[in-house]
Amino acid sequence: MRTITNYLALLVLCVSVQLINAQDTIPKINNKDKIEALKEAIEKIKQEERDFLKTEVEAINLRLENEEISNEKAEALKKEAAKKRALNIENRIAIVNSKIALLARNEEGYDIETTDHYEEGITIKTEDGEIIRFKTSKKNKPKKYDRRTTSDFVLAFGLNNALIDGQGLDDTPYKIGGSRFLELGWAWKTRIFKESNFVRFKYGYSFQINGLKPDDNMYFVKEGNQTTLQEFPENLDKSKLSITNLVFPMHLEFGPSKKIERDTYFRYSTHNKFKIGVGGYAGFNIGTRQKLKYRLDGERIKDKQKRGLNTTNFVYGISSYIAFGDMALYVKYDLSPIFKDQLVDQNNISLGVRFDMD
Repeated sequence: MRTITNYLALLVLCVSVQLINAQDTIPKINNKDKIEALKEAIEKIKQEERDFLKTEVEAINLRLENEEISNEKAEALKKEAAKKRALNIENRIAIVNSKIALLARNEEGYDIETTDHYEEGITIKTEDGEIIRFKTSKKNKPKKYDRRTTSDFVLAFGLNNALIDGQGLDDTPYKIGGSRFLELGWAWKTRIFKESNFVRFKYGYSFQINGLKPDDNMYFVKEGNQTTLQEFPENLDKSKLSITNLVFPMHLEFGPSKKIERDTYFRYSTHNKFKIGVGGYAGFNIGTRQKLKYRLDGERIKDKQKRGLNTTNFVYGISSYIAFGDMALYVKYDLSPIFKDQLVDQNNISLGVRFDMD
């Protein structure tokens, strides 16, 4: 045991010596390289601010062409923008010059990790491989004059069921509260008219998961090209059919908005405004699963059947929403039947809430 301990101690000692020797071979950070990198940053700062000024002047000229402002107002705005950018250059270069002075009067490897709020966007690599970054505050960047398209995450959920030919929802074989749907996706919204935001085109993609829970101990059985509900031979604790679709919704959205105008940009905001959307969707069935839970001879059985059950491959339907603020009442109806080639068609219908209304 003592011999093993001696070997371990010797091994640790050898590793420690290697680490000490390795540290001696690490090249020291050269302040001269840092100073040269900072001098290069000064030129990049000047160019960056000139590019920002160019963008702001283009926005002002666009307002002038659209006769939103007069020539006198445009010239005043350009002078104001030029003055702001000149001061930005002066202040930012002063910060860099302070760092240069700090490095020049201190020893090699002096730490200048303390940064200012402009330090992102400019990256310089010194000769010894050190990376020096200078950030640019997002507040310092000019906004795009007119942003006609925005995007949002889509989340919707609620109750799900099916409309069956010759039957009403009162006669549905599915549990009203137990059958639900979930939708996750991404949507873009584009203003259609140049001078008005009353009509918007909304489009994107979504994953829709439609769930149906049969009542009265029933489950789905496929016999040839027909899919029917039949009574399960055991007492079911759970019976659920889940159909997952990848769809591409498209809506026309109507409603008032607030115009926010600034000197160099404008925006339309529908925040806390009434909105109504009408449209539809089309896509593909990407998964069907029937989940059964029951007991057999005292043992709990979970049966997940991933057979197609003759569900429709190409799905399409209509949908609509009414919103005020960030939340909407949402309804969708599949024009395509749940199961294809059936004697009696069943069409999925969903009612719930949707969140993507900013």
